[in-house]
Amino acid sequence: MRTLQSCMGCQYRKLLGLLLFYIIASVISCPVNATWVREISELLERPSCNLDEPQKNKMLAHCKITMDPNSQTVRMMRSLPVLTPWLAPIIWEGTFDTKLLNSQFKPDLQVGLTVFAVKKYVKFLQKLLLSAEKHFMVGRTVHYYIFTDQPKKVPTIHLRRGRSAHFLEIPADQPWQDISMYRMEALSKMAKDRFYNEVQYLVCVDVEMVFKDHVGVEILGELVATLHPGYFTMPRYSLPYEHRPSSLAYISPAEGDFYYIGAIFAGTVVQIYQLANACNRAIIADKSKGIEAVWHDESHLNRYLVRHKPTKVLSPEYMWDVYMLHGDLLKKKRILAVTKDHEEIRS
Repeated sequence: MRTLQSCMGCQYRKLLGLLLFYIIASVISCPVNATWVREISELLERPSCNLDEPQKNKMLAHCKITMDPNSQTVRMMRSLPVLTPWLAPIIWEGTFDTKLLNSQFKPDLQVGLTVFAVKKYVKFLQKLLLSAEKHFMVGRTVHYYIFTDQPKKVPTIHLRRGRSAHFLEIPADQPWQDISMYRMEALSKMAKDRFYNEVQYLVCVDVEMVFKDHVGVEILGELVATLHPGYFTMPRYSLPYEHRPSSLAYISPAEGDFYYIGAIFAGTVVQIYQLANACNRAIIADKSKGIEAVWHDESHLNRYLVRHKPTKVLSPEYMWDVYMLHGDLLKKKRILAVTKDHEEIRS
């Protein structure tokens, strides 16, 4: 009798959870697909495991390995969010239907991929472009916008049909962190003067990255940020925001939702212009007071995203480092940071 009542209670909770899921999806006008329903059903079923049973090892469909349901890894998997508090989707493997999303974007969609390859960083460009040709927006029209101080050193890459490379020369007679922050100025200027006339969306990435798996239209949206792989499991109070009120990148203890990495963000051209322009103005204002934010332009990016919530958030699948903890929580590692000697590269 106890077992029967327990099962009935589990089914009731499952039905109630699915009903709530459909209501939320309807409110935010998010198309529901079979993959999402299956994943939500699995999540609702997992907590109902009877740990009083002698056999505690269960086969978890989420990670395809035998594991103690009460282990730390399983508990962390259950706690990974798929929606932000403001109901923006967080993109993980299994939370989107590629065919459905492709049908929602016009065939003539044009996407810009911006990358800064200056000084010694230019040596990473070939690997990035070759991997992008294999995995990034396959079948779509892509414009590679390469900001560089050494256009003659940029390697020749055979591009797929409908894809092109544009070289935008910039000065690089500054320390690496100044060049990093200059990115916001260059992005805002080019978004206003050029990108708006050529593409609908911009994806802005660091050059020392490689694409390892499918990265398609699921990353596109009005304003898209990416969870930092080093902090996605940490509580808000431990996030490395700028804590000095004297900086315009300051985030108070009462603010903030996630910590976003500056290595990849995306959005419509208008949204990227607004983000980059606001960050650039804040950087200039800080510099006039002799202040440099703790994590440079990334700190200002996080400040902007506190006030302007992203409409979509990418999971760490879209920016991973092999040295990071909790890699077993990810089904896919779509973009990887290239191993490098930071001191040597920045010198």
